[in-house]
Amino acid sequence: MKTKKNIGVRIKQLRELKSISTEEIARRSGLGQEQIMAIEETGIIPSLGPLIQIARVLGVAPGTFLDDYDEQGPVICRKERCDKSASFSTNDQSSHRHMDYYSLSSSKTGRHMEPFIIRIEKDKEDVDFIMSTHEGEEFIYCLEGVIEIQYGDDVYLLEEGDSIYYDSIVAHHVHAHGENGAKILAVIYTPV
Repeated sequence: MKTKKNIGVRIKQLRELKSISTEEIARRSGLGQEQIMAIEETGIIPSLGPLIQIARVLGVAPGTFLDDYDEQGPVICRKERCDKSASFSTNDQSSHRHMDYYSLSSSKTGRHMEPFIIRIEKDKEDVDFIMSTHEGEEFIYCLEGVIEIQYGDDVYLLEEGDSIYYDSIVAHHVHAHGENGAKILAVIYTPV
């Protein structure tokens, strides 16, 4: 997939532009140097949490890795564009879940929020979910299906039309609940 290759290439370009080694990114982000090298060289896309950690070290918004071009004014995202997505997943295949992210602002330069439409496939049964933490805040609005959000020790179910807003520094995990997948609008804010 072209997007996978572009994300790794963009991370490497930004890292080299700022004269930061993979070792330094690993140290400052808490990620493994091998993981960072794999992202750059093979196009493996991590879950959103590590991607946000890499962006923070590089001093950019996470969506910078998905950007097509820079637009200073307003950005309109037409529904026809929703076929361009990036899939983020964990590297742990035993807990693999699949989420397709459709950026609604990939061409807006200098943005502080990352709005996405996310399609979440139904998870396999008996999966141990890997919780995510990162600085910032998240807003999620359930468009289709039912989602389950584990937030710290609490669990919330959201049906179509329900929303949640939370601090993403608290360990959390979002996944489809029930027999079908789900579709959500997610807006993620991460301080740069």
